[in-house]
Amino acid sequence: MKDVTAAIMEKEGKILIARRKQGLHLAGKWEFPGGKVEIGESPEACLKREMREEFGIDVEVGNFVAANEFDYGNIHIRLLAYRVNYRSGDFILSDHSEVQWVPKSELMNYDLSEADKPIVKILRGITSRIS
Repeated sequence: MKDVTAAIMEKEGKILIARRKQGLHLAGKWEFPGGKVEIGESPEACLKREMREEFGIDVEVGNFVAANEFDYGNIHIRLLAYRVNYRSGDFILSDHSEVQWVPKSELMNYDLSEADKPIVKILRGITSRIS
């Protein structure tokens, strides 16, 4: 199982999601940005690194939100979602074709990756825990 992080970044009541570029795993799917935790790296350090590498921004990692396990067939992941706060930098996309700021109530209207869907339910208060 591979640990993968997810950034829950909120601005003016909206949550940041990003669409995966064509040619990448889960191409065209929307997701909470983040990435794979490297050996010896904490999830928090991973999120800071991934947000810098994939978006060119610096963030402060806040509270843990939830974890979710999902098996994509070729990879089994444990998604670790954390609140993050923007600190500095201009958004420059590398692994994504676009980003959107979306109200929580509209997140499920997007073609989200399967691992992210239970996190949306937590954010919307539909469920308080993930099994």
